[in-house]
Amino acid sequence: SPSTCLWALHTRFGVCACECVHVYSRSQLPAPRNPKIRLYNNEQVLRWEPGSLSNDTRPVVYQVQFTFRWYDTDDIGVNCMNVTKTECNFTPSSLSEGLPLFFNVSLRVRAKAQDLVSPWLTVPWFLYYWNVTVGPPENVWVTPGEGSLIVRFSSPFDIPASKATFQYYVHYWEKAGIQKVEGPFRSNSIVLNGLKPLREYCLQVRAHLIWTHYNISRPGHLSNVSCYETTMDATTRLQQVIVIAVGIFLLLSALAGACFFLVLRYKGLVKYWFHSPPSIPSQIEEYLKDPSQPILEALDKDMSPTDDAWDSVSVISFAEKDREAAPQSTLNPNSGPVCQPVG
Repeated sequence: SPSTCLWALHTRFGVCACECVHVYSRSQLPAPRNPKIRLYNNEQVLRWEPGSLSNDTRPVVYQVQFTFRWYDTDDIGVNCMNVTKTECNFTPSSLSEGLPLFFNVSLRVRAKAQDLVSPWLTVPWFLYYWNVTVGPPENVWVTPGEGSLIVRFSSPFDIPASKATFQYYVHYWEKAGIQKVEGPFRSNSIVLNGLKPLREYCLQVRAHLIWTHYNISRPGHLSNVSCYETTMDATTRLQQVIVIAVGIFLLLSALAGACFFLVLRYKGLVKYWFHSPPSIPSQIEEYLKDPSQPILEALDKDMSPTDDAWDSVSVISFAEKDREAAPQSTLNPNSGPVCQPVG
């Protein structure tokens, strides 16, 4: 540093001059630029862009350190040492790893190429629970119920239960309706009651990260929209059965009335349609096909006299002169009508 150089110049001029030149040459390597810290759920990644090296072809590596302030004391830790990528991943595999979650943290990165070292590029202080981006709840699962929806999901990421917690809000609405919000809930299983049966509802779930000690709330992102149709309750099911039964009865009654009206109006046509046409006896049909066969004689022999049915018809008539004397003849008990056989 300049102060060190001045102190060395005052004590040992030659050594300091040589040392000053050496320090100046080491600082010729440009520092990284445009640092970006990604804090999404438990993901903790620092990225940066390399400085311009002009025509220097020596390989460049990077060193990353983090500093956290704890009771006015700065503790320094090293996470990435001599890495070739322009990023350093602090994402923990367990709650005990990664960046400190409850303290102010600062990161710094520098480049190194053999004997050249760049100045530190420092990232401003940040507090994880204050700056983290909370994603939506994961694995959202909805089960339709009788006029209700049962919503189950998992938390966006793991947090220490003694320091922080999640609160959940459900945004739901009937399709093409007004949005409503239910919450906060601490459970990962939520029941939305009082919904209309056989209606389609859409919903989203949001998680809020609550830092218990300072009562700091960090709202998260909404989950994707998902829509579900509620089922019928017992009352609605009974009403539907009654409506269906009444509808079927009315329909059958209307059909029966229509059929009865058509039968009355088109009785002759209906009788014509449903009247069976006359048929020729089988023996006569055989005779017509082959007149040479003695079918008629066989029929005459087979017929017994008792089988013949005779009808007697009597014609009663009056002569012209008898018609005039009809009043007198009616008084004569011996006079009677004249019967003439026919046929």
